[in-house]
Amino acid sequence: MNTKPVIIAVAITGSVPRKKDNPTLPVLPAEQIESTHAAYEAGATLVHIHVRNDDETPSSDPDRFAAVQAGVRKHCPGMIVQFSTGGRGRDPSARGLSLVHRPDMASLSTGSVNFPTIVYENHATLVTDLATRMKDFEIAPEIEIFDLSHIHGAKRLIDAGLMSAHPHVQFVMGVQNAMPADQHLLDILLKEMQRVIPGATWTAAGIGRHQSEVMGWALARGADAVRTGLEDNIRISKDRLANGNAELVSLAVEMIHQQGRRPAKPQEARHLLKLRAA
Repeated sequence: MNTKPVIIAVAITGSVPRKKDNPTLPVLPAEQIESTHAAYEAGATLVHIHVRNDDETPSSDPDRFAAVQAGVRKHCPGMIVQFSTGGRGRDPSARGLSLVHRPDMASLSTGSVNFPTIVYENHATLVTDLATRMKDFEIAPEIEIFDLSHIHGAKRLIDAGLMSAHPHVQFVMGVQNAMPADQHLLDILLKEMQRVIPGATWTAAGIGRHQSEVMGWALARGADAVRTGLEDNIRISKDRLANGNAELVSLAVEMIHQQGRRPAKPQEARHLLKLRAA
């Protein structure tokens, strides 16, 4: 039995679709803080944050990121705050503006990939710039892996001294036109990560209907963390999801217990990811 605790990451909002697709989706900073607190009480120890404008469009406003971070730190002691530097609906030059507020972590995609209707572009100069900013502000990156080559993109950053040899890696599976949700593919990715970046911790995110399925695969393979939340599963039927992110976290807790493991406490999560103290 694997008794190592499991970090539960909750992605509370995302950049698409809009709130009208699910009324429990938190959009305004106050809503995001409230939803994060409920998820924290349910067992989440890491929150992945996007912010939006008042009209619900994706935003890069550093002040909004700062407001959500301040509320989380006040109401969720020790919780790991992770800002998104993702690109859907955001000016590439603005994607790193929020890093000045020094969250514990930030997402970092190390290469481009096809999405349903766009190319999610992460050119080499942008990736290097974001990694440099994260290093300057002592922010730990979470490497978002949408393709096998992105593992090697992360290794190049390590070799260049822009990132620790112990990054946190997330395999993203089930995005249309990108990497399918397939156990065989997860095994290939995990084996290559362990060969190229042996010091990495890891998790896997399943998009849409694949969320619980991929979570189960990750737990069966001894993952350090699991990811859940409305960002990945916005269209879950409303009769199954009355309480939004907190309910999805509760489902993750059940799956973790079924594997004979337990959710990590905030300080345990920080220790596993080699983060600075809260």
